[in-house]
Amino acid sequence: MRAKKVGLLFGSFNPIHTGHLILAHFMATHTDLDAVWLVVSPQSPFKVGQEMLAEQKRYELVQLAIAHNDRLRALDIEFAMPKPSYTIDTLDELTRRHPDHRFVLLMGEDNLPGLPRWKQADRILAEHEVYVYPRPGVDATDVNAHPGVRVVDAPLLDISATFIRDCVRAGKSIRYLVPEPVEERIVREAYWRE
Repeated sequence: MRAKKVGLLFGSFNPIHTGHLILAHFMATHTDLDAVWLVVSPQSPFKVGQEMLAEQKRYELVQLAIAHNDRLRALDIEFAMPKPSYTIDTLDELTRRHPDHRFVLLMGEDNLPGLPRWKQADRILAEHEVYVYPRPGVDATDVNAHPGVRVVDAPLLDISATFIRDCVRAGKSIRYLVPEPVEERIVREAYWRE
């Protein structure tokens, strides 16, 4: 029996939005991946000090957003790990917990140039495939320089969590930018309202 191939989409999901969901679903249904797991990060080492909704609330929003999609799963694995969290540590822990799975790192084209600075980047590339998706205004050259890196012709989406938070603060509608249950929770709980 072949190992289940699972894509990992890491993010703060502050909040999760339609762009994340389209990308995750596309990767789960238009590539050789069996599923995509959305790994909610408690604190990115590159986003220290940024305003962040409490991790459990962000995780709950992701669960709401993917509730009816059996190809997607929300993970809070990093909440109990040392902070800040590093991708290689999470990959190691997931591999330990799921030895019958092969994990693929899903990465935006804008993050690829910084990959060599990641903790144990050589190990990530040696032990895991990396699927790169396009990002607006980015042209990563030599993206195929490593045999484990694959460019996926996924939809180009320019929606940001920052824009959504700004809309919420300004009292503007976020309909269709986030799934309806996520919008309802954000409005009801007054997330990001000052």
